[in-house]
Amino acid sequence: MQYPQAEIGVFGGSGFYSLLENADEVRVDTPYGAPSAPVTVGEISGRRVAFLPRHGTAHQYPPHMINYRANVYAMKLLGVSRIIGPNACGSLQPHVKPGDFVICDQFVDCTWGRKDTFYDGPTTTHVSSADPYCPVMRQVAIDKARELGITVHERGTVVVIQGPRFSTRAESRWFASQGWEVINMTQYPEAYLARELEICYCNISLITDHDAGTEGIEPVTNEEVIRVFNENNEKLKRLLHAMIPALPAERDCICAHALDGAAF
Repeated sequence: MQYPQAEIGVFGGSGFYSLLENADEVRVDTPYGAPSAPVTVGEISGRRVAFLPRHGTAHQYPPHMINYRANVYAMKLLGVSRIIGPNACGSLQPHVKPGDFVICDQFVDCTWGRKDTFYDGPTTTHVSSADPYCPVMRQVAIDKARELGITVHERGTVVVIQGPRFSTRAESRWFASQGWEVINMTQYPEAYLARELEICYCNISLITDHDAGTEGIEPVTNEEVIRVFNENNEKLKRLLHAMIPALPAERDCICAHALDGAAF
């Protein structure tokens, strides 16, 4: 089947449908099953963009039940070569505050049982994830966030937990003691699967609160988390509108050549 084409993909929440102009909904069939929802394909500043809510249109898929392979492969079928992956996250460090954005450069995987590769054989394929996020996209995100006056941390490590439960205080203190900045439930295997398909991927971590064991920080209320979440979404929309037209048309980054020499 011939699908409409886009060059940039966005995974996010249902509040971002309004970002796209001249938008159409597309149902995509993949070898890995159905993605979380139909994909909306439209334009931002003249660039063709595909949007997919990773948790589904009604947020019906918890993190451990998302079909990450179908979601990422759907983007591939639509011609996407770059994916922006914003997500709500907790902070593990006092200096990373609610309302801040973190453009992560590393992840630590603490999930289990998730389908996390496209290469199940018969050809053995080892794709490097030493630097899992696209350096070109990361720099554009950092530069545009600064121009917009958004408090942004230009690097950080996100530890990805299985979910749907949150961490105990002991687990949170352990993660923080490693120096990791951000905690989340969806970055793995989403980011790595993009790399396996030679798609550039940029994480934008939207900090809503401090995790349970953050030293010297009192737990926040649910009302405060919702307030910060809504403020972050408005800032993210401005950032995406600034970032997408600034992405270069050509790619010559590590992501575009990830499969070179990977098959054995």
